[in-house]
Amino acid sequence: MKYFINLNAVEQTLIATFFTWGVTSLGAASVFLFKKLNYKILNLLLGFAGGVMIAASFWSLLMPAIDLTISMNQISWLIPSIGFLCGGFFVICSDILLDKVLSKHTISQNTKRSALLVGAITIHNIPEGMAVGVAFGSAALGLYGATTISACLLALGIGLQNFPEGAGVALPLRREGYSQRKSFLYGQASGMVEPIFGVLGAILVCFVRSILPFLLSFSAGCMICVVGRELLPEASKEHKNFSSLGLILGFIIMMILDVSLG
Repeated sequence: MKYFINLNAVEQTLIATFFTWGVTSLGAASVFLFKKLNYKILNLLLGFAGGVMIAASFWSLLMPAIDLTISMNQISWLIPSIGFLCGGFFVICSDILLDKVLSKHTISQNTKRSALLVGAITIHNIPEGMAVGVAFGSAALGLYGATTISACLLALGIGLQNFPEGAGVALPLRREGYSQRKSFLYGQASGMVEPIFGVLGAILVCFVRSILPFLLSFSAGCMICVVGRELLPEASKEHKNFSSLGLILGFIIMMILDVSLG
């Protein structure tokens, strides 16, 4: 752990996002072992990841953005609000654009459904990777509320929800008739964007400090939108008690660690 802490923000981000990508690959690898997974455990993990991401969005991203905006003698709520709104719109518009692009091509319904599935998960992984990079970059700058531990916990939360995402891509592709190998490759590929955009986020934070409040709140908006639009609805389809318990536990644990270590 001491070795990791002594690394610079970009190196820490690269390791953390390779971890989140690795968990996606692990989830996709379930296609070799199972025809279906235990959805009680998956819903508990999805709820837990949602709780971690909601808490991290405030204490690790939005709160530092507000504090930094105040320190720049600007209106405390303006830039964070704009960034948060833009982050949410980015996720929503990306989904809409992907659907429109695919609707213009004469492909089978199964192929379209598979492409939408892979594309949607990949798009959602872009802001998640960037959020990890922004979190590590903010910790390196010593912003209030941003610590290396909280950034690691954020990466852990994203990693946890990446496992069912990897499985959620690979298993349906297998059911559509794809081979195990091809289903796995597509499933793990959906997480490949996280290291790329994670490093980009860390670099932007470290070298372009003036846009940091926007980047922090943009990442928070993306995360909240992903949680509300995809994570929680998916977790609550069945076994709502498990997903609700996971959500509460994830939020409380992240809150306690963020506040006590921040």
